[in-house]
Amino acid sequence: MNSLIERIRQSFSDSIQTKINSADAILNIVAEASEEIVQALLEGHKILSCGNGGSACDALHFSSEMLNRFKHERPGLPAMALTADIATLTSIANDYHYSDIFGKQVRALGHPGDLLLAISTSGNSANVINAIKAAHDKNMNVIALTGNDGGKIADHLLEKDIEIRVPSYDTARIQETHLLIIHCICDIVDFRLFGHEGATST
Repeated sequence: MNSLIERIRQSFSDSIQTKINSADAILNIVAEASEEIVQALLEGHKILSCGNGGSACDALHFSSEMLNRFKHERPGLPAMALTADIATLTSIANDYHYSDIFGKQVRALGHPGDLLLAISTSGNSANVINAIKAAHDKNMNVIALTGNDGGKIADHLLEKDIEIRVPSYDTARIQETHLLIIHCICDIVDFRLFGHEGATST
């Protein structure tokens, strides 16, 4: 039992340390990304999000916080997770290729001025990269949540895009930090658009 407790304690410690390392490296970038999302929303645009596996859940998590609420009562905000529609995902994967599941949706649903929140712990997900290409074709800016060395995504971002790269090579730790980043973005959106302060939650 003691060895199990130590493994759990190590996971907690590693997660905490990854967040500390990230705070030292990316706070300004998270603030910049948050402000870009705020500006897009103020101008009547929407946020599309995508990712695979745990990152697909993060994309859903972000859109739910926008559409419903984060900590405070407020109007819903326009956001859509491209991971949500199983019929669309499977039909694109079946008729075309799995790497097209997000890009085809971006081309159908995205408009100039919208933003794409592209999430990939490795930075190498082909379908996320194709979504980024589609976003650029639609004159959309991209906010990428990555880890490791940024992977191939880093090579496909334009100067106007923002990459928030978690300084870790551990997928679990990157995902945990991505969720914290998403919550930080949601908090800034609420604060900037509605003046909400404090940590009230229900």
